[in-house]
Amino acid sequence: MVIEPEQKVQRGFNYAIVDEVDSVLIDEARTPLIISGPVEVSLQQYKELKPLVSRVVKLQNRYVNGLITEAMKDLEEGNEREAAGKLLLAQRGAPKNKRLLKLYREKGIKVLVENLENELIRDKNLPQFDEQLYYVIDEKGNTVSITDKGREEMSKNNPSFFTVPDLSEKFQKIDEDEKLSSREKAVSKDAIQRDYAEKNEKIHNIHQLLKAYSLFERDSEYIVKDGKVIIVDEFTGRIMPGRRFSEGIHEAIEAKEGVKIEQETQTLATITLQNFFRMYDKLAGMTGTAETEAAEFWEIYKLDVIVVPTNRPVIRDDSSDMIYRTRIEKYRAIIEEIKRQHEKGRPVLVGTITVEVSEQLSRMLKRAGISHSVLNAKYHQKEAEIISHAGGKGNVTISTNMAGRGTDIKLGEGVKELEGLHVIGTERHESRRIDRQLRGRSGRQGDPGSSIFFISLEDDLMRLFASDRIASAMDRIGVKENEAITHPLITKAIENAQKRVERYNFDIRKRLIDYDDVMNKQREAIYAMRDEVLYNKNPDEFILGKIENVLNDMIEKYTENRKYPEDWDWDNLIVNYINDFLDDPQITEKDKANFTKESLFDYLFNRAKENLGLKREEFGEMYEKVMKFVVLQTIDLKWRDHLYELDALKEGIGLRGYAQRDPLVEYKKESYMMFENMVINMDEEIVAKMFRVQIRREPQNKPEHKKVKERKKIKRA
Repeated sequence: MVIEPEQKVQRGFNYAIVDEVDSVLIDEARTPLIISGPVEVSLQQYKELKPLVSRVVKLQNRYVNGLITEAMKDLEEGNEREAAGKLLLAQRGAPKNKRLLKLYREKGIKVLVENLENELIRDKNLPQFDEQLYYVIDEKGNTVSITDKGREEMSKNNPSFFTVPDLSEKFQKIDEDEKLSSREKAVSKDAIQRDYAEKNEKIHNIHQLLKAYSLFERDSEYIVKDGKVIIVDEFTGRIMPGRRFSEGIHEAIEAKEGVKIEQETQTLATITLQNFFRMYDKLAGMTGTAETEAAEFWEIYKLDVIVVPTNRPVIRDDSSDMIYRTRIEKYRAIIEEIKRQHEKGRPVLVGTITVEVSEQLSRMLKRAGISHSVLNAKYHQKEAEIISHAGGKGNVTISTNMAGRGTDIKLGEGVKELEGLHVIGTERHESRRIDRQLRGRSGRQGDPGSSIFFISLEDDLMRLFASDRIASAMDRIGVKENEAITHPLITKAIENAQKRVERYNFDIRKRLIDYDDVMNKQREAIYAMRDEVLYNKNPDEFILGKIENVLNDMIEKYTENRKYPEDWDWDNLIVNYINDFLDDPQITEKDKANFTKESLFDYLFNRAKENLGLKREEFGEMYEKVMKFVVLQTIDLKWRDHLYELDALKEGIGLRGYAQRDPLVEYKKESYMMFENMVINMDEEIVAKMFRVQIRREPQNKPEHKKVKERKKIKRA
């Protein structure tokens, strides 16, 4: 991504030109732009929880294997209904189980299972059905849920392991206990909140560990190098050192892989890429594959997509997809295709989605005695060198998406006469654009070239979105082992599957923006507050505004619905004032009856203002620096905690849909109340810190160490 700012403004850049605009505005917009830093106190317990979670994972895998064995017997005996139930359970518990995938290749099996699943969803019996498992994996939703059976297994030695205290009930009991003073009540509530936070964090850690074991594959989403877990970009195939999966997933993967668990990070600031780019006055860019996303560019950014004809006509020969039942059949066919083209002397570029597949094909080519180069996240340092030779006569290059985006492969001498570069795709990507980018490495600037994709029904895209229809078609045609089906209609069906995934991903991005738009107003308010502190030439004005807010809230709280001063809660009001302002208001019993709310505010405000003046005199020229430090530190701390709470709210808000309530509306209401409470608490903390902060001054004449004095005496002698 290249951003050329023409003019900086206070809240962003004025103008931006973005290269590879589709990858930034579309692909990477599925996750928010996050600024994170180390947490002050880490509650993570991944290392301690790993044995517990890995044991449950093993139990589930053993249970799933048993179900598959029983289902195979049921199928032999003609008990299709019982077999379908067991296979559906196996699919919900371990969707990538190799025995299950092998069984799904047989005619009619997958359709049988899908019919039962649809029936359970229709009758709303799926959650009850899932209770036979320890945990449930939803690949499409990228979620893992622990069942009651799983909780029971994990809490054998600790019955209260998953029991989280009911805060409202506990707080009510504390408030009703007349034996406790106000301070004792506050201490008790604080202890309960800590217990609540620790238990919630432990449950969160368990979910993330289950995700790490079930949904994140080594050499696909990440690699392990030099004792570190490094993310692999799913769109470019490049490693992303320094970046970490959010919400504890990275730490969970580190625990799973047995490497050092790095310091946990917490979100300090977040914004969706869509809202970030909408801060610019103008957006423009150029890319070869934005046409398929034209509707999204307009809906999100109000950007038109204009198609510019190529400089020279494209004469590349794009063949229909070759579809096989299994991955291993597909890989064998790919090796044969490479051999055939290699014998002609043509250069071949083989595009893979994962590091694992690139290395598997490399091993197969070595056995076949074909010299080749491998370009993936593990060998990214050699990228320029490998690409520079990829167009040479007879050269074979296996690459992840690294060589599929923005790369010109120069054809070697005599290659044009050999029909140019031949591109082989080993799998269809979720996004059609990525496939088009891979094809686009061949036949550039009017050069000859060709491309073909090899697909199997076991590929993730096919397995999740399209294989049932295509499998039925293959059954009708009677395709045998190691035979492929190739037909424009099948290719069209695959493209439709990709469109469904793209729509699904767009819905995710759109929902992400809807939620971020709610936070955007809060974000703007917080950043405006920071700007006020940073650029205000009169710092007292800001602090006095906070004092005013705190006093208004305090007086309203302890005089609410009470007309006469003698009915006000004077004891707690005075204790609260002393705690916040570190000052005794010196209000006698006689004085109380003469106050109104307005006069009480004026009296307390003037005292606070006078004490603030004393602070200014005490700090002298350091006053402004101290004030800014205290205020900014408090704002950042509170905002960070608020973001953490919003993440937790967002994670569970979808369940409101079961009560026929719109989760987005519920999120708007609750996040607003949380923000209001956060601002009130923040104001109070800023004021309390300002009246407590002290500057420790080092003595001007430091006493010299005894040994130093002795050395000086020796030198003089």
